[in-house]
Amino acid sequence: MLVFALMHIPILDLKPQYNSLKAEIQIAIDRVLTSCEFILGQDVRLFEQEVATYLEVPHAIAVNSGTDALMIGLRAMGVGPGDEVITTPFSFFATAESISNVGATPVFVDVELESYNLDVGLIESRISPRTRAIMPVHLFGRPANMGQIMELATTHGLGVLEDCAQSFGARYMAMCPSCHGQCSGDTRDRLAGTFTGTLGTVGAFSFFPTKNLGAYGDGGLVVTHDGAIAEVAQKLRVHGSKERYRNEVFGYNSRLDSLQAAILRVKLPHLEAWNQARRRIAVTYGQLLADVPGVVTPAVVSGHVFHQYTIRVLHGRRDELREFLAQRSIGSMVYYPVPQDRLPVYDGKFPPNLNSEQLAAEVLSLPLWPELTDDKLGLIAMAIAEGLGA
Repeated sequence: MLVFALMHIPILDLKPQYNSLKAEIQIAIDRVLTSCEFILGQDVRLFEQEVATYLEVPHAIAVNSGTDALMIGLRAMGVGPGDEVITTPFSFFATAESISNVGATPVFVDVELESYNLDVGLIESRISPRTRAIMPVHLFGRPANMGQIMELATTHGLGVLEDCAQSFGARYMAMCPSCHGQCSGDTRDRLAGTFTGTLGTVGAFSFFPTKNLGAYGDGGLVVTHDGAIAEVAQKLRVHGSKERYRNEVFGYNSRLDSLQAAILRVKLPHLEAWNQARRRIAVTYGQLLADVPGVVTPAVVSGHVFHQYTIRVLHGRRDELREFLAQRSIGSMVYYPVPQDRLPVYDGKFPPNLNSEQLAAEVLSLPLWPELTDDKLGLIAMAIAEGLGA
């Protein structure tokens, strides 16, 4: 107990990252302050170019938040009142909220227990004449089964908006365990190794400070290969206007601050190393927890960038373990305690999704940041084993 009392381990610690980049970040901030270009200035334009190059996509539109990226992406695709969008119930509310806020209706399809992502085998039965798009979420940084999702979308003439709030830098890889090698050869070969967010019609990203690539405030990004969609997204982020005082549609005030863009420009070159560190930590967690009864660890599949390391705690002991860890100064979080379709705003409107409800009762996210040390990982694993009586 003394060791735990002397060492507080939070769920996330951003200080090591900031300290390593402090000088570069200060230079970037000073540059923006000197320029007095605070909104959609040169740093925003350069960030859009740099992030488009990184993601290997022709169009990147920086916006105010990940939620705005979802709404603007949907509207740029033409989704609106009367339409249906198929998505997952097991995600943060912004996913479904964005669908409802553009006037469409979310259609919830259950997830796989193993991957936490959409169960692609259930999607086709939920497609109706009103279905306009599919919105997969690459939850916790694990790419969804995009090979089969894109095949379904092509077959049924649907758009695909990828919710990449947690998957910046993740790559979809061929024959991932979530599809058990059942993707068709042509689609698998074409998509293998491609960044999430660039496989579908539109990708929507968040730069919330806790993300793998996080700003020091809100921020988001819309990416697409479609020039017409990009043009609409650019209008929507500035009150629906391409030219000042010539508003063509009802849009949003969703412009990225130059300070946030400057900070993101400093961070972007480090993202690959940070994501590799997250994967290393995930591997270590898996090894340390492999023999702890009642714990199911996430698979370390190719392309996964582990925004969260989320275990399942079986036999109804999740909340007990979380309290035990808190008593030993170890942070943890439940993402998410209530599926989207069971939130008060939707409650009673949709049929149950049993896997999502089971996960909501079992999942527990453990401390994870790129600089997390092996000794702290050992303490976390030891506390979990102790808490579960292993």
